[in-house]
This record gives sequence, structure tokens and C-alpha cells, in this order.
Amino acid sequence: MFRKIIVLLSISLAGGSLSGGASAQTPPSAAQIKQYTGIHQAAYANDVVEIGRLAKTGADINARDSYRRTPAHVAAFASNDKALAALADAGADLNALEAGLYDVVTIAAVANDPELMSLAIRRGNRADLTTSIYDGTALIAAAHLGHQEIVQRLIDAGAPLDHVNNLGWTALIEAVILGDGGPDHLATVKALVAAGADRSIADRNGVTPLAHAENRNYQDIAAIIRNGSQ
Repeated sequence: MFRKIIVLLSISLAGGSLSGGASAQTPPSAAQIKQYTGIHQAAYANDVVEIGRLAKTGADINARDSYRRTPAHVAAFASNDKALAALADAGADLNALEAGLYDVVTIAAVANDPELMSLAIRRGNRADLTTSIYDGTALIAAAHLGHQEIVQRLIDAGAPLDHVNNLGWTALIEAVILGDGGPDHLATVKALVAAGADRSIADRNGVTPLAHAENRNYQDIAAIIRNGSQ
């Protein structure tokens, strides 16, 4: 069963409505799953033996479905670690992007699936890819959602701390303006600041992460940004 991906996209900012950096992802529908055959069906079913057999008989390990999902994308959406490992062993391209411009790492980051994400990184999926229609990163998406363990693992994997997406936002900005100020986003901000995220990078209106936190009365988050990692 697919993990439910909850993505909060809308915020009110300066009197207007903006969309966040973790765009809603599109897992295979029930109708698409029913139509799957071959390597896509094996990836969805977590059938490691069949993946190996198909790979040895010349199946296209990076075949695309109607939404340009590879079997690796299907395994990621299904949280099938064994299938993903088998696909990687067979030479699957884990850095491939589907029609929504997501790779395996970003799918796992949004789903809050740290084990599958770390598996993908170990098998060659880069942590620094530009993904989504917002030209973001897995780290930005995870910071937006307050997925603190994902954020820390991406930091440890060398994800770019200060990437600016096409909305003009960094991971630190998104953790503040798209977060709820609660413990998960507080821990996310702590991790980013401790790792050396640039606290001075402002949004397109010149508003810094600190000013955003103060404007929202996120006092604990503001204190972390103000004082750094001390």
C-alpha cells in the first residue's frame, strides 16, 4: 500500500497566496497499477526474484509508464526497499526524473521514508538533484514538511544547504514560512542552522528567515536563527 503523502501547499504571505516548494506528487493510480506488466508490475509487487529474472532476460530496467515513472519510481512510491535494491543491482537509474520531475530520493523525502531514501543514496541517487516544477531539492521539500530525520540525513549526504528554488526560497526559508512553528519544524531549523545554512539569504521581497519567524511569532525558531548553532 502506498504511503499517504500529505503536502501543504498554500500559505498567506504579504496579503497574497503562494505555493510551496514540495509540489504534490503523483503515485500510480489504481487503474495504472492494474495495467502494469513486467518490470513495473514486479517493482510494485516487491518481487525481487522476478526483477532479477526480467533483468537477466533483457527487460528494460528503466522503462517508463504513461507518467514517465521508471520501475524505481514505482518501488519508491510503494516503499518497497527490496525491490529498489534489486533494481539498483540490475543497473536502474535512480536519478531519473518522472513527469512531475521527481527522483527516488525526493519521493522518499516527501513520503518521510528515511530508510528507503538512504538506500537510494547509497546506491547512487544524488542528494543534490534539482527536482520538481519549483526547481527545488529534496532538502527543500523535506524542510517544508518538517521531516527532521530526512533533513538530517540529506545534510549528512551533502545536500546543498542554500539552494534557492524558483520561488526564491531556501530550505531554511521554507521551514519557517511553510512550517507550523511546532517541534518538527523547530528541529528542522536547528539542523539546518547547525549545518551552516546561510541565515542571511532573504526571499525576493528582501525578508530574511529571521524576519519571517518573528512576523509569525515563532519565538523559539527565531532564537535559533538569531543565535546560530550556539
